[in-house]
Amino acid sequence: MIRILKGYTRTIDAVNYRLGRIVMYGIFVMMGILIWSSVSKTFFLPSLWTLEMAQFAMVAYYVLGGPYSIQLGANVRMDLLYGEWSPRRKAWTDAFTVLFLIFYLVVLLWGGIDSTIYSFKYGGERSPTAWRPYLWPIKVIMCIGIFLMLLQSLSELFKDILRLKGEDI
Repeated sequence: MIRILKGYTRTIDAVNYRLGRIVMYGIFVMMGILIWSSVSKTFFLPSLWTLEMAQFAMVAYYVLGGPYSIQLGANVRMDLLYGEWSPRRKAWTDAFTVLFLIFYLVVLLWGGIDSTIYSFKYGGERSPTAWRPYLWPIKVIMCIGIFLMLLQSLSELFKDILRLKGEDI
């Protein structure tokens, strides 16, 4: 059982690490879109698509980068208390609190899948803006990102369980 948990954590960590290292460059895509928006407005040729495309790029950046952030532990903690605790107490606290994150991600994924199915079911839901892009591509990206965050959260839970058992990770 311990070998399975270690294999799972290694696999999920490797996938999310590689994806996170690729997605981190998405900030430049978003910057390029926003620069194009500014330049086009300066020369009196405003683009209809830039604001919404920048929003889509930001959603993809954050949602696909989320698993990498969870893996690195780049989240907010109450370090005033947490920093002084023993590794065992930290593992207990992390194992308990990650359960709330897992519950939240399951509910979020459920709603995301339902919304994505709705987009496909009715011939492609479109944005109500002047550009009117289809919404299903960003909804699919969101579901993939949330699913990967859920897998990474489970990996973190398993790492905490292994730490509590005294295993090397």
